[in-house]
Amino acid sequence: MAVLVGREAPDFTADAVSNGTEFKSVSLSDFKGKKYVVLFFYPLDFTFVCPTELHAFQDKLSEFEALNTEVIGVSVDSKFSHHAWLNTPKSQGGIQGVNYTVVSDLNKQITRDYDVEVEGAGIAYRGLFLIDKDGVVQHQVVNNLPLGRNVDEAVRMVKALQFFENNGEVCPANWNEGSKGMKPTNAGLKEFFNEAVAA
Repeated sequence: MAVLVGREAPDFTADAVSNGTEFKSVSLSDFKGKKYVVLFFYPLDFTFVCPTELHAFQDKLSEFEALNTEVIGVSVDSKFSHHAWLNTPKSQGGIQGVNYTVVSDLNKQITRDYDVEVEGAGIAYRGLFLIDKDGVVQHQVVNNLPLGRNVDEAVRMVKALQFFENNGEVCPANWNEGSKGMKPTNAGLKEFFNEAVAA
């Protein structure tokens, strides 16, 4: 599986559904220079772990928006399948109420470009890519099909990236918003450890 971190995110233009009902074409490059992007892949519409994830991203959408971050979901289903699922109530296993963009990767090109295709199955693993405003991948994680993602962790990673960009300090293990960063030097590391011991 390819490591895309530190590389320019593969661009794409594809059919999608936005705001639950609106068919549109979306390009990743639309957001370059403007927004951060959390791009996540999921296996299939009308399945089981997937709707829990899509609702979980929706539940945190206001937090992502406050961080100037676009959330985009991708699967190999058609835009019509997305539309049907987006208009199926949650009580019936649907994702009604999801407002962020859901992309149709019917020819599987985006899935291949991000190297998250399940070999022989024609669907995607649960890949997630955090892309900065310059279009560079800063974080990626890929789960196997049975393992749902932690959306709070995706929010934390956006905050960590922005903390680094704004302060020039790196984020040590288990960093959370409000935690102390660290200067990326030997002196900075010693200062960090010494302050931790003193606390």
